[in-house]
Amino acid sequence: MFGSFGWMELMLILIIVLIIFGAGKLPQLGEGLGKAIKGFKKSVHEADAIDVTPGEQPPATQPPPQVSAQAQSAPPPPAPVPQEHPKQG
Repeated sequence: MFGSFGWMELMLILIIVLIIFGAGKLPQLGEGLGKAIKGFKKSVHEADAIDVTPGEQPPATQPPPQVSAQAQSAPPPPAPVPQEHPKQG
């Protein structure tokens, strides 16, 4: 991967990274990158352990509520109309 990069190119990339992120953020960036690579490698090697074959699904604990046909076809109730009170005074 780094065969085509010389030491000058790598040094230039390092300097640009230092300018952008600063020296204080580099350990955090390295740690995050290392964890990401470890997680990726782990998921690649453990992908065979996941069973994706379709099988029997466990029954649901509660069936979804049934809506009656009458409730579906009934129009919504009309909105209440505010009544005006006579003005005093």
